[in-house]
Amino acid sequence: MFRGRAGELGAFLRARRDELRPEEVGLTVWDEPRRVPGLRREEVAELASISTDYYTRIEQARIAVTPSVLAAVASALRLDVAQRHYVFGLLSQQGGEARRPRAQCVQPQLRRLLDGLPTIPALVLGRYMDVLAWNHLASVLVTDFARIPRHERNWVRLIFLDPRMRKVHADWEDVARQAVAQLRMEASANVGSARLRALVGELAERDAAFRAWWSSYEVAIEVRGTTMLHPTVGTLELESSTLASTIDPDQRLVSWTARPGSRAGRRLRALSELPADVAHGVPVAA
Repeated sequence: MFRGRAGELGAFLRARRDELRPEEVGLTVWDEPRRVPGLRREEVAELASISTDYYTRIEQARIAVTPSVLAAVASALRLDVAQRHYVFGLLSQQGGEARRPRAQCVQPQLRRLLDGLPTIPALVLGRYMDVLAWNHLASVLVTDFARIPRHERNWVRLIFLDPRMRKVHADWEDVARQAVAQLRMEASANVGSARLRALVGELAERDAAFRAWWSSYEVAIEVRGTTMLHPTVGTLELESSTLASTIDPDQRLVSWTARPGSRAGRRLRALSELPADVAHGVPVAA
């Protein structure tokens, strides 16, 4: 599922090239049949002002690309902010050796911030989108994270392999695709990680949708809003925000909020007063 950094870059550029149509980038379309669904390599090379051979070598991972050339290719392929972040993340890792990262614990400042949000469900995601911490309302709204074994407490893994998550999210497919796109973004800095490879390998083996979406090379930085279905209070239409830690860039706080005065806001306040085991219908342990 991973091709090395140069291979990942080439596959990503090829996927984006296949999505673009000549008319989208100002090229004239003639009547002759085209053998590729999107742009040809020579067309990308022309737009980026490089030779077709050079661009072909980039896609085939046979040459190290420079930042200036990658910037030209990114412009030719109309890459957005998230996509540029991804390709330049891959570029920054070229030639470097993969280092085993330290085990993560939630930053104390983020822990205090979580605890100070009684009416806003929030959690802290770490490297590979592991769930490092959560507040009471997140456990009431989403799932009782404390009951999940620590090695399984990964946001993407839960989305695909925990049946409860499919019931919680009314728009599960959108949420799942976002999660895959975010995990793909993680890969730009962690292609050589055995932990990430194992996670992707497990999900690809166990879920066909994950396998297909991972192969599409979509990337994303932030989580969008979602509609959640709760067995106690019903439907909640929520917006999402992501705050990155300045102390540890590999940790970020994700929160879900409701519009002021909305029914979802009132339902969140009602949920904040319930124990997690009661809210999810789990018997209280003796």
